[in-house]
Amino acid sequence: MPKLESIAQAAEKPSAGSQSHRPAGTLRFLVVGNPLGMHPPNFFPKDFGRDYTMSRTLQPLEWAKDRFTVFSHTDHGMKSGHGRELAFLSGVLPETSHAFPEKNMSIDQLIARHIGSDVRYPSIHASLQTGIRMVWNANGVELKPFTDPQRLFEHLFLNLSDQEKRHQLTTIQRNGSILDAVSEQFAGVKAMAGVADRERLDQFGTSIRELENRLKTREEWVGRNKPEFDISHHLEGEASIINRYNAMFDMVAYAFQTDLTRVATVAFPNELGYTDVNGVNRGYHACTHNGKDEQVVSELVAIESFQIEQLSRFMKRLDEIDEPNANGSMLDHTVILFGSGMGYGGTHSNRNLPILVAGGGFKHLGHVDTRSAAGKNMPLCNLYVTLMQRFGIERDSFNLSTGSFSIDHA
Repeated sequence: MPKLESIAQAAEKPSAGSQSHRPAGTLRFLVVGNPLGMHPPNFFPKDFGRDYTMSRTLQPLEWAKDRFTVFSHTDHGMKSGHGRELAFLSGVLPETSHAFPEKNMSIDQLIARHIGSDVRYPSIHASLQTGIRMVWNANGVELKPFTDPQRLFEHLFLNLSDQEKRHQLTTIQRNGSILDAVSEQFAGVKAMAGVADRERLDQFGTSIRELENRLKTREEWVGRNKPEFDISHHLEGEASIINRYNAMFDMVAYAFQTDLTRVATVAFPNELGYTDVNGVNRGYHACTHNGKDEQVVSELVAIESFQIEQLSRFMKRLDEIDEPNANGSMLDHTVILFGSGMGYGGTHSNRNLPILVAGGGFKHLGHVDTRSAAGKNMPLCNLYVTLMQRFGIERDSFNLSTGSFSIDHA
């Protein structure tokens, strides 16, 4: 392992030459999600507006009350049941994705496609276990997260040897040659295709262009050293869930600070053991099926509060760092989406999803009731249209959206 800086030094002095050319006011996007929703009475505040009373689960975010918005009564309009949470970031299930031009591509990947070409990694994904199935590309393929903090560290911060760099360049160039041949064949096939096949071929062509861009970007980055960072103190001694998530969130924060990436996801999977969290003695999924038993509910709320504590810790870290080349902190230039594709695991409800948006320079609204005048829940994809537009993506629709959600930003 290379010599590593301390976290304190890293927070003050990103490695010279480690950052890409970052334009002023660069925006980043983080999704923090789980597959089992949140216990509604403890997550949603009881009143609306900017002066709402903070709910029990959201207490760790009291310090940032004016820096986030809680959205009530928004969902994807799906029947309740396990498996629907796969649509969290798209509104589209894999089995119905053929009806959509971008299949069930998740909002993080759409944003990464728009803003990720200038950085080493268009997006990064972390979770202590697989299984949440939160991130999907434009071909409907799930992108798996890093589940080991050490492996994520090596991916983000460990430099290749000279021999490894030469080998990687050779591989990239070989793949580029194969892609050139495929592109030529594709052009011939498209010229002979009927109208019905052109849309599918256009999607394939988009995938080829994205691969070409990624290969070009990878080749440019091979010779550049990565920034140095230290997570060793998180992994010394007992490898608790708290220490490992601290390490993952710290790596994402520093990857944002050094412009290694501008899009990331962090997930809390349903089979993860939370007994390291104070007061928790049983599994996460088991806690959702609590029969309203007060002891089991208290364990569920402890798990959900831990997730919010991790979010709060990450937000504080960003808020302590001045945004390079712009006013405000990094939190002011990072859009954070927290939530789930399931409303509440105890009833397998997929309605009234627990959604929170923080940072990003938005003029936050406190706690918002998004229902229409007729009492219908707002499609969550309406909010996603707003987030896309915040990143300069000039679109007025996304999958199941019926419009957008109005929220101003600085």
